[in-house]
Amino acid sequence: MDVALDGAIQIFRERGYQGTSLGDLGSAMGLTAGSIYKAFADKRAVFLAALERYIHLRNDQLQRLLDAEQTGRDKVRAILRFYAESAIGDEGKRGCLVVGSAVDLLAFDDEIASHVVASLQRTERLLCRLIRAGQTDGSIASAVDPDATGLALLSLTQGLRVVGKVGRSRAHMMAAADQAMRLLD
Repeated sequence: MDVALDGAIQIFRERGYQGTSLGDLGSAMGLTAGSIYKAFADKRAVFLAALERYIHLRNDQLQRLLDAEQTGRDKVRAILRFYAESAIGDEGKRGCLVVGSAVDLLAFDDEIASHVVASLQRTERLLCRLIRAGQTDGSIASAVDPDATGLALLSLTQGLRVVGKVGRSRAHMMAAADQAMRLLD
């Protein structure tokens, strides 16, 4: 099931919910339409399962990076670089399923909206916590407003994913992440 959902994630990221047909899903998931309907009620159910898996996988990747860092500042830098790296090359052009869902589906589907909002809120809370931790460990200036800066950094990370769809260089994305670090001084 995970392999099939990974295929669904890829096609939904590339084409969006509206642009993905059942045939596209079948090809991407390696399943027939009948098999898809046996496992899921409809395309929306496939999308919800794919979105949940995508969020879970991304959170796991990010947590492993954060676990390797010591200070709040280093952890914030790791998040910014994670998003910058995700916004380059083929990965960047595929886009982010959360960002794509926010743009395409937020106003039309309350359940999908709740997943997207929860994901964005979780990231924002994490950034705010890390800024506070950095202030406690002395790696981030005490004058920095954790809530406003956390929101600014969330906006930047999600914006990097949007900009990545049009193909920017690694140097550009890393420069943006490095510039954002100046918000912590």
